[in-house]
Amino acid sequence: MFKKNSIKLIKFYNLINHNLIYNNKAINRYRRDNFELTEDKVKNLDLLKKSIQNLKNCDLKKNAKNIVFCDGNPKSKIMLVGEAPGANEDEEGLPFVGRAGQLLDKMLSAIDLNRNKVYISNIINFRPPDNRRPTDNEIKRYLPFISKHIEIIQPKILVLLGSTAMNALIGNEINISKMRGKWIEKKFGSFKTSVIITFHPAFLMRQPAQKKMAWIDLKMIRDKKTKLKI
Repeated sequence: MFKKNSIKLIKFYNLINHNLIYNNKAINRYRRDNFELTEDKVKNLDLLKKSIQNLKNCDLKKNAKNIVFCDGNPKSKIMLVGEAPGANEDEEGLPFVGRAGQLLDKMLSAIDLNRNKVYISNIINFRPPDNRRPTDNEIKRYLPFISKHIEIIQPKILVLLGSTAMNALIGNEINISKMRGKWIEKKFGSFKTSVIITFHPAFLMRQPAQKKMAWIDLKMIRDKKTKLKI
């Protein structure tokens, strides 16, 4: 059993080898997919995006090139939430298109998922200067928007990538090393979903030894997906 698990882990490491993703080119990803959505969902997503675009007195918005609202399949029952856009995301207007995005794609592929099978957004929709962590006030201001975003999508599985997403949506008093790899039931409005926390791909690039823990989390997501028949 130990040998079998070790072989699987080695294959996973090879699949998400961080040495393969260190380049300066963003992923050239354009939204060609035309997902058939209900009229209400289209309307609600459009209204939410316009509300964010119309924010007043927001320094993040003033300094950003584009709003980074979402990517993936809005019909998906699996939603991923990261921290905030970086330079590549700000340029293209899509989340996770830089180096961390390439690693995220490899992580998803390891459990037979891709951008057409999940929906992706961030806590913050505009790039913080110099890719710094969003301030507590910025997170507080954008929290109602991501909460509403989750409520509109209504995922059965919500994956929080990194401590910023975890602290914003679960609480500041918890540590990601203690909370990752656990299922939490969480309500957004009248909607309840199963939440799991794992490491942000950018963190895994800096701390590749933690990939073995991320692989455990990914297998839990895979098993939950199977159980829920997603």
